[in-house]
Amino acid sequence: MTSIHIGVVMGSSSDWDTMQHAVEILRQFDIAHEARVVSAHRMPDDMFAYAEAAAGRGLKAIIAGAGGAAHLPGMLAAKTPVPVLGVPVASRHLQGVDSLHSIVQMPKGIPVATFAIGAAGAANAALFAVALLANADAALRTRLLAFRAEQTAAARAMTLPPPAAV
Repeated sequence: MTSIHIGVVMGSSSDWDTMQHAVEILRQFDIAHEARVVSAHRMPDDMFAYAEAAAGRGLKAIIAGAGGAAHLPGMLAAKTPVPVLGVPVASRHLQGVDSLHSIVQMPKGIPVATFAIGAAGAANAALFAVALLANADAALRTRLLAFRAEQTAAARAMTLPPPAAV
């Protein structure tokens, strides 16, 4: 049985549209992971149990996506020594700015690494988790460096229209 290294959690199933981008990156790097709903508001006992068991289950990081009040990342961070990577999920009324502010404003002693709102943030949180794991895995580090080199090459290959004649 492969042990799970990264937990991907979200406050509700509606957050999946954003959080699936983290899972896609983890799959691309063949990182063992789990994805589940663990709501801070609707299932706090389950959330606390998840956080308290995370280190003992071998999780190396938790990517937590939350919209609106966005309590999930901070509540998890308060209950586990496992690094928590917060992803603000866009909300209907404030486009995720409320989520971003909620996650980034943790009190001293409750560290949550905070990423961009939405899909880019979810993907970057997963890449950050890959980088954490790559510190202890040379083969994974090589794959991560190759991924970054591919991104650089793709950016260099982008063509722009020729400048307009003046």
